[in-house]
Amino acid sequence: MSRRKLSRRQFVAATALTSAALITAPYVRGAHAAGKLSIGFWDHWVPGANKASTDLVNEWAEKEKVEVTIDYIPSQGNKNLLTIAAEAQAKSGHDIFAMPTWWAHSNAEQLEDVKDLMGPIIAENGEVNGTVKYLGTSGDKWLGVPACVGSQIKGPCSRIDLMKKHAGIDVQAMYPAGAEPKADNWTLDTFLKAAEACHKAGVPFGIGLGETTDNVDTAGAIFLSFGAQLVDAKGNLTVKTDAVRQALEYYKKLISFLPPDVAAWDDASNNKWLVSGKGAMIMNPPSAWAVAKRDAPQVAEQCWTHGFPAGPKGRFAPYLPYFWSIWNFSKNKEAAKKLLVALSKPAAIEKMVNASGGYDLPAYEKLTTLKVWQEEGPPKGTLYHYPNPYKHQTLSIAASPAPPKIAQQIYAQATLTKMCLRYHQGEAMEKTLAWAEGECEGFMRS
Repeated sequence: MSRRKLSRRQFVAATALTSAALITAPYVRGAHAAGKLSIGFWDHWVPGANKASTDLVNEWAEKEKVEVTIDYIPSQGNKNLLTIAAEAQAKSGHDIFAMPTWWAHSNAEQLEDVKDLMGPIIAENGEVNGTVKYLGTSGDKWLGVPACVGSQIKGPCSRIDLMKKHAGIDVQAMYPAGAEPKADNWTLDTFLKAAEACHKAGVPFGIGLGETTDNVDTAGAIFLSFGAQLVDAKGNLTVKTDAVRQALEYYKKLISFLPPDVAAWDDASNNKWLVSGKGAMIMNPPSAWAVAKRDAPQVAEQCWTHGFPAGPKGRFAPYLPYFWSIWNFSKNKEAAKKLLVALSKPAAIEKMVNASGGYDLPAYEKLTTLKVWQEEGPPKGTLYHYPNPYKHQTLSIAASPAPPKIAQQIYAQATLTKMCLRYHQGEAMEKTLAWAEGECEGFMRS
């Protein structure tokens, strides 16, 4: 499929043609009795995964006699986010758009309420997790239908051999395939000791402290494990609390056991770290393991994806959902809603998850035990606990539970990782807290 580079200026020009000119893949079926429908899907990292979505949409379009155009829009260079901004400004573009994490809330006033769809979908598929409700609702309005495509948990992916040899931890016994976790002793203290042992052995944990999402997501889960919030759910500043101080003290110790350049890591750095064989653990969805299967099979066969360590306030893991949202300026809302119902059927969801090799995660509680996670390998069962089948941990997102418009800025500005680095580099605790409080005050005013 051909791709044409667009400049930032072209995106922000906000013409109706912006997204259509990006990546065009028309699929025309039937006599068009139900009109036309334009979709902006996320362009999947996993080769071949887009085909499952295309096939499902084509099958539905044939039945409903709808003329459908699909654009697969990549997240590289934030092209999907720039397209969302352009369409919101122009009030023109796709009927349906795949909104990552915060972006449904950011555009809440321009999105169609799909509450009427969510009742029957939840009745069939089971309840959604709390992070999906936090990001996907505004009051009693649903801002989109949870999309399995692109949704992910960024949990630990450990090297079985290195963790056993250097840290004395058998991750397969702790998170056995086909059975409940036996992870009562998998705590932040245990995690820190393991990080120290692996560091001494020359195979440190690959946890970044940069400003991109992988880095922020890990910090968010660890902060929540201490009950540390910069802004609470009511919008009150809660930076100068013992919980935040405890999280910073913990991170200061952890950073000393990480690679020396982690402050400069981006979202590719931890993947490369695992595939290179240099580290005993990273925090990531199975994309790094999937690359290792292709490029470093000797590494992949030693990988095991499992749950987060527990802190004083519980066990939290980063969950980043996507939503299929309908713009309120859509010209075919009826067809858009019908398609989203069809894509939310269990069989459709399973087809998309299978096509991603288990990377994509449904938000629904009845869909966490699909066969793909039991059978993927090597080693077989390596993804069994990836979808959190026993609700062993709370799925969360960094900067929550602050009101989403504030939390999004804390997240985007990487306030958590910046705090950790400032304190680790020698800044006084109270000075770090005062800086973060000032940042949050600014976010609350904007």
